[in-house]
Amino acid sequence: MRLGGETLVVIPAWNEAATVATVVSEARAAGFNVLVVNDGSDDETSSLAAHAGAVVVDLPFNMGVGAALRCGFKYAVREGYTTAVQCDADGQHPVEHITALIDAADATGAHMVIGSRFATNAGSSMVLHPVRRLAMWTLSSSASRAAGTPITDASSGFRVIRGELLRQFASHLPTYYLGDTYEAIIAAGRSGYRVREIPAPLSERTHGKSSAGILRATKLTARAFVTAALHIHHRLEPPAIGLRDD
Repeated sequence: MRLGGETLVVIPAWNEAATVATVVSEARAAGFNVLVVNDGSDDETSSLAAHAGAVVVDLPFNMGVGAALRCGFKYAVREGYTTAVQCDADGQHPVEHITALIDAADATGAHMVIGSRFATNAGSSMVLHPVRRLAMWTLSSSASRAAGTPITDASSGFRVIRGELLRQFASHLPTYYLGDTYEAIIAAGRSGYRVREIPAPLSERTHGKSSAGILRATKLTARAFVTAALHIHHRLEPPAIGLRDD
């Protein structure tokens, strides 16, 4: 397990004043350095995150999760980190499972390890609308084919990204809806990067609400699936010989 200087927890946050300080404090207590990318919040997200011990980058306006994550990954690479942990600010992702993601990456040599809400033994309390569950199943099936390994949660925002893939995402992470999750798996898998998944519980939100409603999410999910089916996806530089998932 790598802590401190090599690993950075990257938290995109938009109006998450109710939860961000707790998430940052838990990650810091576990020994991790934390970056919060404040995505144009109009509440106290930025100041609360900083007070809890995070480095904070303030975007000038709301640019979306993908853009916030790309900014965070660029910061990680610039500062010399080799591993980034992508984690939401709403408190749904259990900080205590970060080490399990990193350990899985170390054990498998994966460039990306996803924490799945739906994998066997995940123990998540999340309840999905049937339409959203069908959409997620469809995306996960497509992601599994691209990654060459079973993926049950293609839209999970809880994952570890490291090495050359982190450097690629610092410049080329897709920034549209599902680009930072589903499309990132498609691009990584088709470019030869090793993607793996482990179970990770997820709790229901206790504050705020998701940024995408059922109708919008369904529409954008369908668009993402069509672009993947037509092989319209971001191109990444492949990993060096010997590091590919062949």
